[in-house]
Amino acid sequence: MTESFGFIDQERLTQSLKQMDYLILQLLMQNQMRERQTAMQIAWTQEFLKYFGMVFASTNSLLSGVFYIAIKKKNPGVLLPIVPLSFVFAYQYDMGCGTLLQRIKGEAENILDTQSTLLELLKGSLTYEVLEKISNSQSKFFIEK
Repeated sequence: MTESFGFIDQERLTQSLKQMDYLILQLLMQNQMRERQTAMQIAWTQEFLKYFGMVFASTNSLLSGVFYIAIKKKNPGVLLPIVPLSFVFAYQYDMGCGTLLQRIKGEAENILDTQSTLLELLKGSLTYEVLEKISNSQSKFFIEK
């Protein structure tokens, strides 16, 4: 038995409030998961940087002999592998210990503000009708089995 207060049905109002609470909790959980995934990515980058830094340093110490050979034989082509390794090391260092993430966040905010067409979903944005259609087709699939 429901009591009506004017145009508002008490049962519907409480159901709507419960749904809003559920949606808010879902959004909070999504945000927590995003933060944890970002933290994991940063931690992975920092660990990778440690290992790559050791490889880079040991390679460069071994390359001191290569420097000597390159100068003695007047063949600087031997030193070419150092250039790409230096860029990879600099990128990983900036990602793990530098300001790369802040610059990426700033660029992402710029994209959100000025280039939002890049973010449009395929086949347009989701609507309630589309979600309901998908839900109905999935429920029919499970009922048939």
